[in-house]
Amino acid sequence: MADEEKDARRGEPEDGAARRGMTVSEAGRKGGIAVRDERGHAFYEEIGRKGGQKVRELIERGKSRVAREEPE
Repeated sequence: MADEEKDARRGEPEDGAARRGMTVSEAGRKGGIAVRDERGHAFYEEIGRKGGQKVRELIERGKSRVAREEPE
């Protein structure tokens, strides 16, 4: 089978100039940069604080559960 036929089947341009889409990594980086530019540094501080607070609450809940389950 000729190379031109393979390219045509894949939907690629016949002139050999292959179009390539964006990788998942590239898309994630592009999205992250857009959020950074749109929301700014304070946004990341806020979500970091909320995440840390949630982790603290979950740890405390786990500790209290373990303390109730321990036989004395």
